Parts: sequence; structure tokens; C-alpha cells
Amino acid sequence: MDKLSFSFFDRDALLVAKELLGKIIRHCCQGIWLSAMIIETEAYYKKEKGSHASLGFTEKRKALFMEPGTIYMYYARGGDSLNFSCQGEGNAVLIKSCLVYCDEHTSSEMLPLMQKLNPQKNMNRPRPIHYLCSGQTLLCKSLGLKVTDWDQKYFDPERFFLEDIGYRPEKIIQTTRLGIPQGRDEHLMYRFIDYDKAAYCTSNPLRKKKWTEGKDYHIFILSQKGTI
Repeated sequence: MDKLSFSFFDRDALLVAKELLGKIIRHCCQGIWLSAMIIETEAYYKKEKGSHASLGFTEKRKALFMEPGTIYMYYARGGDSLNFSCQGEGNAVLIKSCLVYCDEHTSSEMLPLMQKLNPQKNMNRPRPIHYLCSGQTLLCKSLGLKVTDWDQKYFDPERFFLEDIGYRPEKIIQTTRLGIPQGRDEHLMYRFIDYDKAAYCTSNPLRKKKWTEGKDYHIFILSQKGTI
């Protein structure tokens, strides 16, 4: 397996956010490896008002000020959220949504466990597979990732790591981040989405009737080397 090293994260947060698209999160939970492909990310910088780091150093935000590749987890909307510190103090990338990923390493027990960890509320059937990880707290629930286990920690090859399987999106959508209050740099286009998987992201810009390409979002075609 081609596991991501600390050097991958020791780069500008916008670049890391783009290049995390298509990478695989693997987490061993209850003795079973769970995996999902990253399809949506958001970059954050200490210097801009939308970031946690802009509010200053605290023990809860300590991971943002640690070396690149440090896991930063926090509670949002009653659930856990997954981030990784990047180059430059206070800079990071939030993992916004994923898709369940199955390959030769996948156990037959993986999907049932993910659906058990993230049950569909008020319904008598399991959450659909494609929507198990369609949100920053949903993906953490489905993968069994918790603030108490991983905040301020580093990857552990026996328990939790990110893998490069060689997949690169053909096109990327760049747009504004979600949930940024007015007046806190909500206009910055620091959110990135795998175009072909946009239907399963947190909020699909292509489906917003009043949004137009070139104004509210941009679509970039990637080269064979995976660069815009």
C-alpha cells in the first residue's frame, strides 16, 4: 500500500485539499478495516476569519499548530469532524465527504459495521451505502473515527492511515466552503469536489439553480499528472 507520508501534508493547504481527492481513508474499527474515498475537502488558513486557528491557540486547537500531518478532530453539529494540519502554523484541510470504498482488502463485515455505526434515523432500513459518508460528521461515524481517539495524534499504520491508490479525478469543482458565517471570509473558494462524484458530496454546486459556472464555482480539467 502507498501510504501518505508527512511530506504530503507539508505543502500549501489549497494544494493538499485538491490532491486529497481520490485518496483512501483506512481505519481499523472493532478489528475490521473500514475504508472510504475522499471526494470533497475544504482548505483553511490561520490568516483568514473562517478558520479555527484564526481564533488563536488553545489546547483544543493544538493540533492545528503542530507539524504537518497531525490529525485535528473537533465536534461539529453533534458529531466528530476530521482534519489534517498542513504547511504553515494554523493551516489545515477538512475532510468534508467521502464514498465507501471496496477492494481486495475489504472484509464482508465492513459494510454491515459501517451501517451499524451510522444508522439511518427514524427508519427501519440501513442508510444507503452511497450516503454513509456524505458529510463531515457522517463519514466519521461510518468510519468509527472519534475526537477522543485521534485528536492531536499521528497516523498509525496498524490502525489509521491514508492511501494513494493512483486514482485522480478527471475534473475538479472549486467553490465556496459551507457553514461559514457572514463576514468571516465566506466568499473564499476553498472547497474542492471530485466532479464525477459531486452527487454524493455535502452540497452539490451543479444542482443549485441560481448558481452559475464562473461566478459561484469553477470546473477545472486535470492533466494526466493530476495537476490543474
